[in-house]
Amino acid sequence: MQITIEIPDILGHQLQTNQKNLERKMLELCVIEAYRNGWISSGKARELLGFSTRLELDAFFKQRSVDLNYEMSDLQQDLETLEALQQEDNLA
Repeated sequence: MQITIEIPDILGHQLQTNQKNLERKMLELCVIEAYRNGWISSGKARELLGFSTRLELDAFFKQRSVDLNYEMSDLQQDLETLEALQQEDNLA
């Protein structure tokens, strides 16, 4: 989808001066906002930004002070994974 927006000249000049790739910067801002509002998952954010790993996305978010959406269900899943890995280690 292509969207055209009109922004004040002073902001436009500032963005062009400080950003090498304005189109990429606008995509990043949209993805960050969508993630913060829960409109997209971290997996979708990673895909949209072209990162190959979750660590790349985490580093990108950290640089921009974006808190990760981590809920109790995520914690439960991580604990179950940890428990399974510990059991595998004990069997080896």
